[in-house]
Amino acid sequence: MEVGLVGLLRTAWIAAILPILIASVPSSRLSLFHGAVLEFAKRGKIMKTSSQKFTVPQKFFCHFYLVAVVWTTLLLVTTWMYAYKTVPLVYPTFAGHLTGGSHIFSWHKSHSIPISYRYGVWRSVFLLLLMEVQVLRRLFETIYVFNYSSSARMHIFGYLTGLFFYTAAPLSLCCNNALEVYKFSLNAVAEFIVKGKTTVQHMEFDWLEFVSSLLKLRWLQWTGAVIFFWGWIHQRNCHAILGSLREHRGQNDEYVIPHGDWFEVVSSPHYLAEIVIYAGLVVASGGTDPTIWLLFGFVVSNLVFAAAETHRWYLKKFKNYPSNRLAIIPFKEGLDRRASDKSPMYNSADLDMQASTL
Repeated sequence: MEVGLVGLLRTAWIAAILPILIASVPSSRLSLFHGAVLEFAKRGKIMKTSSQKFTVPQKFFCHFYLVAVVWTTLLLVTTWMYAYKTVPLVYPTFAGHLTGGSHIFSWHKSHSIPISYRYGVWRSVFLLLLMEVQVLRRLFETIYVFNYSSSARMHIFGYLTGLFFYTAAPLSLCCNNALEVYKFSLNAVAEFIVKGKTTVQHMEFDWLEFVSSLLKLRWLQWTGAVIFFWGWIHQRNCHAILGSLREHRGQNDEYVIPHGDWFEVVSSPHYLAEIVIYAGLVVASGGTDPTIWLLFGFVVSNLVFAAAETHRWYLKKFKNYPSNRLAIIPFKEGLDRRASDKSPMYNSADLDMQASTL
């Protein structure tokens, strides 16, 4: 079952990446395919009336993050409890020895489990913690920072893609332990049903032991966390800039050129920050899990594709657009200029596309 889950996730990520890569190939033979992929990505108030048949309100972005928060929290709590009860990285406390609690017996059982597996489980907990920090902030921003117009729409396919992403992404961070966590959770629920309140009353819980195992993770996890929060802070700043533009736009619906933070070097700095965030997750994972690499590949391909289209929109919309800004990758002028040199393949891209990332 576990191998099946991992294989299914990897297949899903590959299936999601391939159309974007094909649509990104600069070939006139693929222009129709490029236009079809772009049609699914359209969102915003400038969508033609004829294009709104298969659309939903853009404020439905909130659904992505509601799903993400609930699902990530469930995975985090169950995986953390499994790790704490079954494969701790620390010895039981002195109090545990004196009381002879159940945790000391579970620790003796876990002592025979390979250290690599134990570290793997706690890495999953660590990754889910980082993901929780990300999706909680994104939910807050969607509700309180971005003021979506009531007329702004997005394609239903894009909506379903967002729901897929925020279901598959957190699961990809812990899929190697999913079967054990699932069995552990079922047993815990069954025990609670049989024993009821007495199970809760006799449950031993030591916050020090709960957190100490996380603190024993290796340097790669903490390096990844630093990279993650570097991107996290810049994305928060860039979203605040975009949100303030929406606030001051008023009723005239006129867009202005964003300034500040990474907007001074690229057109889609919040997309760049998203890539940095998921690069941090790859580093924190140890960089050996193909599933997480495929997750990262989808994030990169999707956001680079969207950033190229956004950059073209900026160049078409503003005659005085800063010439030093590239699409998404700083200092990679050749790559970003190719995106702007091509004539726009669409006429309904909207700055509302800028306001929401995966």
